Amino acid sequence: MTDSYFPLHGDDRYRTTSYDLRVEYIPHTGRLTGRALVAAIAGSGGAPGTAPGPLTAFDLDLGRFRLTKVLVDGRPPARYTHRGDRLRIQPARPLPPGTPFTVEVRYAGVPQPVRTREWGELGWEQLEEGALVASQPHGARSWFPCNDRPDDKAVYRIAVTAPTPYAVVANGSLVSRTIGASTTTWVYEQPAPMASYLASVQIGPYELVEVAGAGTGAGAVPQPAAVPRALTGGPFEHDFARQPMMMSLFQDLFGPYPFEDYQVVVVDEELDVPVEAQGLSVFGANHVDGRRGSERLIAHELAHQWFGNSLTVADWRHIWLNEGFAKYAEWLWSEAAGGPSAAVLASRSHARLARLDQDIRIADPGVRRLFDDRVYERGALTLHALRTEIGHPAFAALLREWTATHRHGVVTTEEFVELAARHARRPTAGLFTRWLYEARLPDLAPPD
Repeated sequence: MTDSYFPLHGDDRYRTTSYDLRVEYIPHTGRLTGRALVAAIAGSGGAPGTAPGPLTAFDLDLGRFRLTKVLVDGRPPARYTHRGDRLRIQPARPLPPGTPFTVEVRYAGVPQPVRTREWGELGWEQLEEGALVASQPHGARSWFPCNDRPDDKAVYRIAVTAPTPYAVVANGSLVSRTIGASTTTWVYEQPAPMASYLASVQIGPYELVEVAGAGTGAGAVPQPAAVPRALTGGPFEHDFARQPMMMSLFQDLFGPYPFEDYQVVVVDEELDVPVEAQGLSVFGANHVDGRRGSERLIAHELAHQWFGNSLTVADWRHIWLNEGFAKYAEWLWSEAAGGPSAAVLASRSHARLARLDQDIRIADPGVRRLFDDRVYERGALTLHALRTEIGHPAFAALLREWTATHRHGVVTTEEFVELAARHARRPTAGLFTRWLYEARLPDLAPPD
């Protein structure tokens, strides 16, 4: 099925299994040269309920680059067209259902962000010094050909060549760095399946450091960081000093960290909000003030590694499963770190929402309200109401089972509601109906 909010993005006639991306970027001109090798498996090619049929044509999402080569299984296709950010390919021979195949695309040009009315520009953004990528929900086509839908996850290898003074950070672990005469090629591998909107590249004149206190002890997770030189040392170290403690808390609450490491990038520009990608998060220089003024956002982005990245929504209407969970993780961190309790923060949030329009159903907020603050706040309140109802031990057990069962998979609201019912002593259907499916803000029940 196509995504209910973005039916013109992605193609459900096949599924991808891996992306091998090689790009060369010249920061001051903004020019990108790329080669993408996409491995996929043909699907039924038919409507639900029909007999499986061969794959006679398929689409990739790709921005307005100049194409120099398109191959299917190493051979030219019968035909291809590239219009309106869609690369339509007709293979030389139909591909029976279940057939593995590869698509190679070579392309070049200046990446253009995807412009939207709701959220501004998405995807590849040229900075004064380097570039950043923030593609949620459908900006990946701004820099590579992909099946841009959240439920199609694949493993990635990303090789980026940039001028040697620049550092490059991408998803996964750095497996090699090759220095040439004037450029350096950085190769990252992400072995955990990843949705295309989470694929990310960050390029800039960064200092590569390690978050203090990370990567030691049993169960520790390496936490490298790329930071502007002016922010290294005092400001960054102070503001991110408690990130390893967050990691420990969230592993206790949510289960083992789902990736090999967790990278942080601080760009030397101001960002409205930080941005999560799989295995890394991107902050603006304005989020590092030396006073931990953005610590709740550090917790929020880290929590997305479980909720959004390992567990990815099957359809964008389930966005509260990403943002409501990450928002509630902020409150759980505050409670554990000696700040206001989750109950206090929930009460404050409820008071704020009560003053706003009561016209959103967060289980299906609609495209325009995909990132509405009420989705975040009311999603967190839903979880707080559930925790109050079933008790903290059952709530923590529920979250650990939720992340373990769907690790590196896709999830829906209905699946979470069903699992929650198995962890409750009393029926929870009414609770979820009130908080997720009705527009009126429910009363916030006091703790038992």
